[in-house]
Amino acid sequence: MSAERNLRRTELPNGLIVLTERMEHLRSVAMGVWIKSGSRCEAPEMNGISHFVEHMVFKGTRSRSAQRIAREMDSIGGNLDAFTGKETICFNVKSLANHVPVALDVLADLVLNPVFASPDIERERGVILEEIKIDEDNPDYLVSELFTQSFWKDHPLGKPILGTTKTVARLDQPALQAYHGERFHAGNMVFSAAGSLEHDPFVEWVAEKFAGMAGGEAPVELPAPLANTRIILRNKKALEQVQICLGVPAPPVTDDNRYVTLLLNTVLGGGMSSRLFQTIREERGMAYSIYSELNPYRDTGILWVYAGTSAGKALEAVDLILAELRKLKQERIPEEELTRAKDQVKGNILMGLESSSSRMANLARQEIYFHRFFSEEEVIACIDEVSADQVQAMAQQLFNPARIAVTLLGRLDGVKLGRARIVC
Repeated sequence: MSAERNLRRTELPNGLIVLTERMEHLRSVAMGVWIKSGSRCEAPEMNGISHFVEHMVFKGTRSRSAQRIAREMDSIGGNLDAFTGKETICFNVKSLANHVPVALDVLADLVLNPVFASPDIERERGVILEEIKIDEDNPDYLVSELFTQSFWKDHPLGKPILGTTKTVARLDQPALQAYHGERFHAGNMVFSAAGSLEHDPFVEWVAEKFAGMAGGEAPVELPAPLANTRIILRNKKALEQVQICLGVPAPPVTDDNRYVTLLLNTVLGGGMSSRLFQTIREERGMAYSIYSELNPYRDTGILWVYAGTSAGKALEAVDLILAELRKLKQERIPEEELTRAKDQVKGNILMGLESSSSRMANLARQEIYFHRFFSEEEVIACIDEVSADQVQAMAQQLFNPARIAVTLLGRLDGVKLGRARIVC
């Protein structure tokens, strides 16, 4: 794939793609099994099943108990973890290079041979329900979930990754086993690794563990959702602040203008020097937390702004956010500000590649979304090519008042917000 970063790619006969990056200066290896399915792949009644399966593989396999899994990893000083996203599930492990055979054996066993024992399912159901309660007690998480569920109403992309108390309560052993069988196959997986390793012998180890796994095609998913640009006012008197989410549809992860959108987000609310942070926090003192975030997916995306402020200042904060959107549409960004945003983005990208774990994830994501590898030099060149005119044109494309959705959550006490106020 790339001689500069010592990248290699091999596709096993069953369709499993194995990616490696040799990092000679390290003594460890980070490995990840990536399933190309996440919460957006779930039927409404199965919401949360991807996350539930992620939890359950740690509860025991045909040859290992949960306790033995923990002891084996601790005995080699390894770190075993997993996470579920909207479009992927990842099981990952990091260990010293001389312990790779053990770490790989445990990782493969988890992915290939979970038992989904009924008593374990009931115990883990309780754990996940507590996890849901923790998130629901977090105001900024709760407002983002309310916003997303309204924005992509009746589409799996808008559903919570953890599921709901109702859907999690219904998930049973047959459902979990069926999901694992349908999604956990070689044609729907990528295995990536980075660190102190040699590609050819490493591929042989992976093939030894995964060669017996069935192949197949990745499941066909639902088409991209249509954005539902509603204004939601949710009163919650237990909160001291009003939580604000304001967002618009954005380009997907593979869009040709993805770096333009990334820089637009950076200028708007991507750091301490961003316009939103300087205006709303530094100049007005209206919010402690204020930022914008870009979430691109395979066929759609969202650019949204979050702020937390008092009820008496909530509408003014919305007005100030809209004023910054309007300014980005009407005025060309000064070159000095654009250069600063470019340097910030490039710094984040390069510093993010300083660990084997982040490089392992970078390899997998590029394979999943692009089916090719972009070097740092290519990415930096694309960022440098973005012009102020392109950023302004993207702002004009995205920040259409008719496409703006808003959610307010908290002690509203008479706060009213109508579509007529959403002007930019």
